[in-house]
Amino acid sequence: MTASRKTPAPETDHWTVAGAKARLSEVIERAQTDPQIITRHGKPSVVIVSAEEWARKTDRKGTLAEFLMASPLRDADLDLERVRDQPRDLDL
Repeated sequence: MTASRKTPAPETDHWTVAGAKARLSEVIERAQTDPQIITRHGKPSVVIVSAEEWARKTDRKGTLAEFLMASPLRDADLDLERVRDQPRDLDL
């Protein structure tokens, strides 16, 4: 009598919802190094990333005002006058 062997999951970063549910520990383990995409009805639905990656991506690096003040165009003499042309005539 031969012992049944579990076949390893394919090396992938895409999972169906059912596959992710069945192998949640593996999805979490793989998400520590690479984002894992879970699909629903064949279309990407969510991405699972490590907590470290999430913190890195969502960490705010200053305010919008600071960003605009640091712009290299801040002291440029730009002509920002709006063109006041009339709309063109269209035959509908």
